[in-house]
Amino acid sequence: MSYFEKEALKQLIEASSWPKFSGTGEYDHIDGLFIDVPRLLDHWITARLNTALNGHAHIWYTEMKESQSRKIWQWWRCKIIQKYSNGTWIWQKIMSFENDKYSVDKDPYELCLRKSTRLKGIDPQMNIQMRNHKLLTQIPGELEHAVKCRCNQS
Repeated sequence: MSYFEKEALKQLIEASSWPKFSGTGEYDHIDGLFIDVPRLLDHWITARLNTALNGHAHIWYTEMKESQSRKIWQWWRCKIIQKYSNGTWIWQKIMSFENDKYSVDKDPYELCLRKSTRLKGIDPQMNIQMRNHKLLTQIPGELEHAVKCRCNQS
């Protein structure tokens, strides 16, 4: 085992903060899909799935693993997307994004963060400019105008 592999393995073992995924949260499968995998070997990541998945997702993984035991991380990643980012889930996120409106009693920062997370879940490839544009179109009235005017000046 090379020095790099030993160091990477040490970091992997110490990484108790890996995202947990239950299959029931609004976005909890999204966090696990974007693990910085280029530096880790496939068998290290797939070995970690057994502890990173819990609840419904763990049951699903256990059943899939019985018939598909020697698959690489990319294969598992695609299966998780197929299972949990299906059309119904995406439609629910679109409706949640559109129906979640600003009001005086809501924290605007939390609202924007929640809406941005929904957009990332709907389309992970969407760039930050498009995400900001979609957020701005959700803001009614003078605030939208003020922000657009300031954006054009810079």
